[in-house]
Amino acid sequence: MSVPSPLPKLAEPKQTEMPEARHYKLLINGQWVDGSSGEEIAVHSPVTGEILGYYPKATREDIDRAVKAAQQAFEKWRLTPPFERAALVHRMADAIERNLEKLARLKTLENGKPYHSEAIPCVQETAENFRIAAEDIKRLESPIIPSRDGHKRILTFYRPYGVWTVITPWNFPTLIPSETLAPGLAAGNVIIFKPSEYTPLSGLALVEAMMEADLPPGIIQCIPGDGPTVGDWLVTHEGVDAIAFTGSDRTGRIIASRAGLKHTLMEMGGNGPTIILDDADLEKAAELTAFGCFYEAGQVCCATERILVHKKVHKEFVDLMSEQAKNIVLGDPFDQKVTMGPLCNEMTAQKMERHIKDALEKGAHLVFGGKRATGFPTNLYFEPTVVDNVPETSVIHYEESFGPLAAITAAESDEELLRLAHIDRYGLQMGLFTSSLQRAFYFMENLRTGNLVINDNTDYWEPHVPFGGAGGTVSGHGRIGGKYTMLDMVYLNTVVIDFMNVKK
Repeated sequence: MSVPSPLPKLAEPKQTEMPEARHYKLLINGQWVDGSSGEEIAVHSPVTGEILGYYPKATREDIDRAVKAAQQAFEKWRLTPPFERAALVHRMADAIERNLEKLARLKTLENGKPYHSEAIPCVQETAENFRIAAEDIKRLESPIIPSRDGHKRILTFYRPYGVWTVITPWNFPTLIPSETLAPGLAAGNVIIFKPSEYTPLSGLALVEAMMEADLPPGIIQCIPGDGPTVGDWLVTHEGVDAIAFTGSDRTGRIIASRAGLKHTLMEMGGNGPTIILDDADLEKAAELTAFGCFYEAGQVCCATERILVHKKVHKEFVDLMSEQAKNIVLGDPFDQKVTMGPLCNEMTAQKMERHIKDALEKGAHLVFGGKRATGFPTNLYFEPTVVDNVPETSVIHYEESFGPLAAITAAESDEELLRLAHIDRYGLQMGLFTSSLQRAFYFMENLRTGNLVINDNTDYWEPHVPFGGAGGTVSGHGRIGGKYTMLDMVYLNTVVIDFMNVKK
């Protein structure tokens, strides 16, 4: 194992000023209430290690109350005219924008993402998702079907499923929830929202902002907690009609098996590679690929984790990636000079260490980074890492690393690059860099992926664009993004009318 040189850029460690730890409550039937257990769970900041706040430990009784309230609210909410629902969803967006700095600051403290470059834009896009949903519901047109019987007319209507459980991860604790909360509510559903136990306060604060829009009681409930207890109670509850989940494929499999015949919308993991062909603009490819690796410290389901490079340009590309990694500034996420903050939790840091160790033991070469940085308030600050010659047998090729890792593997031909792209079980989002339209079309037609970004980073995303896994993969089913999410959160109701068989 070689020692990378020079060392990564580290911002001068400083102590972020922490707010007074707040005691949050559950939202049930329009009221902020304590959990029936009487217990609380502390949330620690990955930035400072200090307690950021507390949330109530929920019980089955709390879940039952929330489901009952949701069922009652649904009967009125589903009959609310779409344009009235749209106006209310717009008001939620207004409230989120009013709370922009508060939500972004909490997100940085709870998640670790840089405040100015990542947290602020994420909250802005959260509000945008509500605005998109408010407009989409006005244009949700269902078809009129021709009948072979001249006396009949066939109409169709999009109907809300009813009570949804929405379970979301910790990496985008306001943005990812908005991808289903906004279209789900706009379409006439009611929602019980379980934010991740790693970032529950951001989820609760998001719902607090939404409630400023004077929402009818019961259309949104918020009950944070862990997956094996609170999540499982919500997934298996007989009063829940449908489940939206974003997270790992491991957890997704459990949810799918526990959900029974409930309708599910699942956006799960990705390990999709970026492919660098020998005719690519290498400097631009390295710059954009590095962004895909290190944005949000790599804690993104569509992050660039595996990089498959044509052998002709392999050495040059590795040198360029090393230079990109050197330019990453790791440190306090409130410092505007900092481009990467800490990882959100210990689980992710340990996974990074395990993946790097496995690759090096199997013959990979450590080019840059590779370990936790010292001198910061917590041990969750992880160096941007570049590893070269990652063998096909390395676990990096088969599991999401979900950290600031650029893992490079060389291949002799386009066909070999295509084969390596498919050695894992995932198929969420991939990237390709080439100057050839013909080669771009070859990979477009042959890559098994839900999304492909050509000549930009794999984190490229627009909120109205459909996003989700390819068939035959473990990256999920259904689509996230604008009207495509809304279509997954309604069902088509068909009505046949006969105009002859009536009393004359």
